[in-house]
Amino acid sequence: MDEKQRIEQLRRELHEHNYRYYVENQPIISDYDFDQLMYELQLLEARHPEMADPNSPTQRVGSDLQTEFRQVAHRHPMLSLANTYGEQDVRDWYDAVSRGLSGEPFEVCCEMKYDGLSISLTYVDGRLTQAVTRGDGVQGDDVTQNVRTIRAIPLVLPCQGYPREFEIRGEILMPWTSFERLNREREAAGEPLFANPRNAASGTLKSLDSRVVAARQLDAYLYYLLGEELPAEGHYENLETARQWGFKISEGMKKVHTVEEIFDYINYWDKERKNLPVATDGIVLKVNSLRQQRALGFTAKSPRWAIAYKFKAERVCTRLLEVTYQVGRTGAVTPVANMEPVQLAGTTVRRATLNNEDFIRSFDLHIGDYVYVEKGGEIIPKIVGVDIDQRPIIAQPVQFIRRCPECGTPLVKLDAGAANSQLSTLNSQFSSAWYCPNDATCPPQIKGRIEHFISRRAMNIDSLGPETVDEYFRRGLIHNVADLYDIDVQQINGDGSRTKSAQKIVNGIRKSCEVPFERVVFALGIRFVGETSARLLARHFKTMDALMAAGLEQLQEVDGIGEVMAKSIIGYFHNEKNREIVERLRGYGLQFALSAEQTASQSDRLAGLSIVISGVFQYHSRDEYKLLIEQNGGKNVGSISSKTSFILAGDNMGPSKLQKAEKLGIRIVSEDEFLEMLS
Repeated sequence: MDEKQRIEQLRRELHEHNYRYYVENQPIISDYDFDQLMYELQLLEARHPEMADPNSPTQRVGSDLQTEFRQVAHRHPMLSLANTYGEQDVRDWYDAVSRGLSGEPFEVCCEMKYDGLSISLTYVDGRLTQAVTRGDGVQGDDVTQNVRTIRAIPLVLPCQGYPREFEIRGEILMPWTSFERLNREREAAGEPLFANPRNAASGTLKSLDSRVVAARQLDAYLYYLLGEELPAEGHYENLETARQWGFKISEGMKKVHTVEEIFDYINYWDKERKNLPVATDGIVLKVNSLRQQRALGFTAKSPRWAIAYKFKAERVCTRLLEVTYQVGRTGAVTPVANMEPVQLAGTTVRRATLNNEDFIRSFDLHIGDYVYVEKGGEIIPKIVGVDIDQRPIIAQPVQFIRRCPECGTPLVKLDAGAANSQLSTLNSQFSSAWYCPNDATCPPQIKGRIEHFISRRAMNIDSLGPETVDEYFRRGLIHNVADLYDIDVQQINGDGSRTKSAQKIVNGIRKSCEVPFERVVFALGIRFVGETSARLLARHFKTMDALMAAGLEQLQEVDGIGEVMAKSIIGYFHNEKNREIVERLRGYGLQFALSAEQTASQSDRLAGLSIVISGVFQYHSRDEYKLLIEQNGGKNVGSISSKTSFILAGDNMGPSKLQKAEKLGIRIVSEDEFLEMLS
């Protein structure tokens, strides 16, 4: 056997051993023997570069080649499932399916709802060719290079009998053991911890360094097969066949025939899920027959033939040890409950947010109280009650602080009487929040504003992150957002070992000067000014100078800008330090006015119209249509009412919206009609 034949033989053997170890959980050789085979293959591949193959087992370790993710359109939209939380909801869905099938008998496939990141895998001739995230359901990120490092996903199918080309969908997950190990490492390194395995899996899969993905040991379960030549007419049967092809399919999958059997399945896994190696947050129910699935069809957002049942939040009782306080980028002070560690929904919980002073008062919290804790959506710990009977006699009530825990400045409270409905829409906590007014020298506010400034929806300086901002702040390189533009490669590089990454950071900062004016307004971090408000302000005033000079009445002329936000904008620009930063940013070349193209595209064709967008579109995305509506003076609204001017409707508009529109006599405008209105 020559070396090239040996390469092919080793690849087959290693693929088989990977499958036995990561999918079947039944290894037949030792780790040492596996490593020896891998080492031999690496040596042979190095001698024969012409035999390079992205699906070789040696590629599982990842690469340090950093590439941006390109957007890929899904051949079939990846819709989300409608959620239910109670027995009656499940019965209603079951009855609706029965009516939709005119009483024809049907089977239901019950599956675990894994709490991870949805992925679409494409195979051609038994080889993985593309892996794409769900994204917005219409298109997602191409993360093929990272997915190749996940050993539960076969790169080359070990058997025959599969279609020439097919798509299989599933969930990328981080097992509890990997999650806990990762957080221990991050805690030891002084890095922020991941809140839950789903966030950790999502952040890992989006890493630009596939070696990071390989090191974090992600897992995957596959749950849906698509293609032209599927092996069976039943969903359950297709997945059982996919299991034989080498895919990791949940052992908990079961086919049932009655609604009572569905509840038996739900009740069993509500308890047993705690013993699973990965996070789950519910059950997925699917009509098994593909023919019946096609007959039932879809709403605008989800299939009618499937539904997700979410488990009730797990609740535990533990003791409140102390309350500490965090300061955000806007100066808002948030109390945090520090508790005796307790296991909750698969993780050890030590802290929970207390929202604000009113929240603390509503529970009459005392230090030493035994509190009930749940995870909202199985993710964020929150206190939901207090066991008063267990309160110690000497327990002291929690007193909200009156000075900033970071800089010692006396806190101020937003005048609740000034909070209008527009402000409540922004954040219901604002009217009862305490703030540190020292935005000039309070460290967390400074770092928070810089982190906001560099974020993707603001200046999009993706070469920087919170850890880097913290490092530069501690080193004295930056004290505000304008200082970023003074940084040079030599300052960052330090000992000379990071020239490439330092140059990338500097290039990213310089490139941010091309970011449009409306995102510059958002990036400034003016309190209460969100992304939509920034866009409205930019398009109304058109230049930074006009915005800076605007008075209270002028600002309130802008749709959606109320008194509280207007006063906040005026206060920001009247602050001498803020004006100095803004002038420095002007000098560095940031966009301080709408471009000629943006100005030319503005009109008042839709002035005074309130428009609802619904469905899937052919020419532009929903976000692009929202932008067009705003550019032409219209207003985007989320729900249909008697005040709705018309509905911009794409394909698969929801039947409930259509019925409501017909009932209220609201006009339906197609995509072509809408574009004709603007032409």
